Amino acid sequence: MEEKRKEKGGVKTIAFILGNEICERMAMMGFTRNMVNYLTLQLHMPMTTAAKTVTNYNGTSSLTPLLGAFIADSYAGKFWTITVSSLIYLLGMIILTLSAALPQLRPPPCEGNQLCKEANDTQLCILYLSLLLTALGSGGIRPCVAAFGAEQFVEDNPEQTKKTWVYFNWFFFAMGAAMLMASTVLVYIQDNVGWGWGLGIPTIAMALSIVVFLVGYSLYRNLDPAGSPFVRILQIIVAAFRKRKIPLVSSPELMYVNKELDASISKDGMFDHSNQFKFLDKAAIETEEDNIKSTGKPNLWRLNTIHRVEELKCIIRMLPIWAAGILFATANAQQSTFYLQQANTMNRHLSKSFQIPSASLSVFSMIPMLITIVIYDRLFVPVARKFTGLDRGINFLQRMAIGFFLVILATLVAGFIEVKRKHAAIVNGLIDSPKSIIPISVFWLVPQYALHGIAEAFMSIGHLEFFYSQAPESMRSTATALFWTASSVGDYVSSLLVSLVHKFSSGADGSNWLPDNNLNKGKLENFYWLITILQALNFVYYMLCMKFYTFKPLHSLRSENGGSNQEELELASQV
Repeated sequence: MEEKRKEKGGVKTIAFILGNEICERMAMMGFTRNMVNYLTLQLHMPMTTAAKTVTNYNGTSSLTPLLGAFIADSYAGKFWTITVSSLIYLLGMIILTLSAALPQLRPPPCEGNQLCKEANDTQLCILYLSLLLTALGSGGIRPCVAAFGAEQFVEDNPEQTKKTWVYFNWFFFAMGAAMLMASTVLVYIQDNVGWGWGLGIPTIAMALSIVVFLVGYSLYRNLDPAGSPFVRILQIIVAAFRKRKIPLVSSPELMYVNKELDASISKDGMFDHSNQFKFLDKAAIETEEDNIKSTGKPNLWRLNTIHRVEELKCIIRMLPIWAAGILFATANAQQSTFYLQQANTMNRHLSKSFQIPSASLSVFSMIPMLITIVIYDRLFVPVARKFTGLDRGINFLQRMAIGFFLVILATLVAGFIEVKRKHAAIVNGLIDSPKSIIPISVFWLVPQYALHGIAEAFMSIGHLEFFYSQAPESMRSTATALFWTASSVGDYVSSLLVSLVHKFSSGADGSNWLPDNNLNKGKLENFYWLITILQALNFVYYMLCMKFYTFKPLHSLRSENGGSNQEELELASQV
């Protein structure tokens, strides 16, 4: 039986798993990269409303992974969560494709300079229903695909960790390739062939990916759910609150330990006691009321093991680093909104007969990101390893710091490019012509896109490594969900920031930093520089968090099986 179990998983499963992720990413990015154009040009939404709709959708689809992780860890397991979520996602894509293909599900097209008719309530309801279904489906796919793929390499051999991190490289390359395809081929089809085909193709691909994913069922290593981490967290909080009046014990050795109870959530080792957040230690202090000697089993709403208490402490320590990623996502959100609006007013022609779709400009973010990942892995890491002694070259917190710094430059540069774009509009007498093309090349936007891509290669992969490495082993799906929720909150912050700036920058003469209909009369550069200032403050905050961060205190990390926890100790000594 054991030998049969070991035959499952491994490299042969990755094509089935990543195939699902590629199609989900391609479908989502194929729409969101061009969504602001669909909303403004097809549904005739005002520009600020469209921008908020895009960021709200992105935020919701990055928040739902918490729900998906909860269901997978608690009840369904990752395989069935991915399967059902993919079907929900497919249903949303079908509705979205129909709404784009059928004329009665969208307002009539504009003719000349007449006032465009906005989408009615029924048309908007169909749009929002499709977006809700795709957001819910994505919430079950995103956290589970990353963790489910990594679980295929969980083997009792010294190469286990390397194989897992090779998978994460594949994971990010798969996402990057899917987004590159979405930003070029699909966007071109949407702009030049039609939205029905532009959304129908990824819908068909999503349906095929579900079939392929199910075909690989017999090859997968499926791990049973270990119980909800959210319930365990709540049990510790309740137990600590109930015992808030009792004194702390003099030694951690007096706290409750039950290795049998924790066996399913401590396969990598038991947590050592830490001196942070001592008020939570009271949840692991045994009292007469716990009646543990007569029952043999603790009531986890009154008494928890020290290992479980340390799990919660570990999550709490991660939250400040998580929070630092919010404004990074806020800056990235501009690529799907105002960067596109800038591009729509600029000369996008490569020749007399061909022009670049504005949503395809994200290739100038994707390509630098992929190139940076390769250079980082093949050149930077070997050189840095000689100086730091770390197998990774630099630890993931240092890697994230580089990304935080680069994204400051991205929005700073974006502001100066906007000044140049508006100057060209003034010189050519187009300041009052929002639909006219300004004679300035769209390639002026490449630097800001490229800086975003390079920053993401450092920040996003480092962020995911951080969550996967520092999360308790039983909470890795939840940690992966936290990775996406930082993006979610960042999108919501972007939407809030747009609303506040639009409201408070409005002048009595009708001027506004972010006007609804004429970007040429706005002060978009001020908005970009506001984000730059916020990011600079965020960078200082992150550096303080990095300086004082304590790595998880795991005891006997595979050492009993002849492994080594050398890298974990090295990382701790470097921060």
